[in-house]
Amino acid sequence: MSTGTFILHSSYTPAGDQPEAIARLLSDIEEGATHQTLKGITGSGKTFTMANVIHRLKRPTLILAPNKTLTAQLYGEMKHFFPENAVEYFVSYYDYFQPEIYMPGTDRFIPKDSAINDHLERLRLSTTKSLIERRDVIVVASVSSIYGLGDPEAYRALQIALSPGVKLNQRELIRRLALLQYDRTERTLKRATFRAQGDVIDIFPADSEHRAVRVELLDDSVASVQWLDPVTGKTLGAIDHYLVSPKTLFAPPTNKIDSASKKILADMEERVAELNRNNRLVEANRLYERITHDVETVSYTHL
Repeated sequence: MSTGTFILHSSYTPAGDQPEAIARLLSDIEEGATHQTLKGITGSGKTFTMANVIHRLKRPTLILAPNKTLTAQLYGEMKHFFPENAVEYFVSYYDYFQPEIYMPGTDRFIPKDSAINDHLERLRLSTTKSLIERRDVIVVASVSSIYGLGDPEAYRALQIALSPGVKLNQRELIRRLALLQYDRTERTLKRATFRAQGDVIDIFPADSEHRAVRVELLDDSVASVQWLDPVTGKTLGAIDHYLVSPKTLFAPPTNKIDSASKKILADMEERVAELNRNNRLVEANRLYERITHDVETVSYTHL
């Protein structure tokens, strides 16, 4: 796991009121202050001031911005200041979202519809993985980060730790990749897919942009782990340790899904019976259809 050292790259040094602002911010944080305000006109170097605070404080940092445009600007600046650290970008991954609609007058139901941006989804997964594996993390996020992302312990439990010497056979690795919702392919690898050829398993991690991972097995153990170019098929160097993370941030284990599904169905039956007793047959039928459909979908897809 990476240490919490933040290496600031800049040809400038704090000047003017910046040294005093940096010193006061650090002092108040170390004394337990939970709220502070850094004031300054546009172009006065507030981002640079905060970069110096992060550099000296050596703590994982969350920077919240009100919209995607400002988030992207701050992300670019922090990437410039901290190229050796994990600077991550976390915003909503929806290109389009329409909530479900029910029109009681015509008994018409319009299901929700959405389009997910694959690139933004990968960046969200990269953020989560960095937070689990490292301490030198700066997350620049929009307000979408305030929403829950499932159970961190369940997410960690599904991760697959790969390093030479780990006891793992081909069948077990494929089974665990399926639980991570990775798709098996015999063609060119793409994000969140894997390819098995005997005891050689090629995996394109869900959080990776360009590099895949090749795992070679021998005698029911991991013999080697290497970076792989998914286009050329050439290996790019050995890896001492790698964590394969789930395809989605919402990845509860099967036993939790089964337990929750049973409780949801039991609650639904009680409510449907109550609606029928009150002669609200349309509502009872609609509730039954929606709940049973959703439970079947979740049980099948684990999403």
